[in-house]
Amino acid sequence: MLAIADELTEDGYVLRYRTEATDDGLSGEEGTFLICSFWLVSALAIVGDMQRARDLMERLLRIASPLGLYAEEFDPATGRHLGNFPQAFSHLALIEAAGRIIVTERLSDM
Repeated sequence: MLAIADELTEDGYVLRYRTEATDDGLSGEEGTFLICSFWLVSALAIVGDMQRARDLMERLLRIASPLGLYAEEFDPATGRHLGNFPQAFSHLALIEAAGRIIVTERLSDM
């Protein structure tokens, strides 16, 4: 998890993989994958790194579209949502990450 956070991110958001190191047969570059970024929030909460989980969650909440929706990908350099929009899987991961933070915080209060 820490290797992903440290080596597979761009401006703090998680990449699916490094396009320059992987021959996927596609041209161009990808944005960061929002589902992967929300998964990182969940993983951070699970291992008890709540400050880092909350910080990333807040960053992700700030990049929602004006309608509060998320795409499949996000370009941190331009602030644009890329790919499928809206992306249901990004929203499912958002809900799971929020729930994970809430549950972890409540359990720590017991």
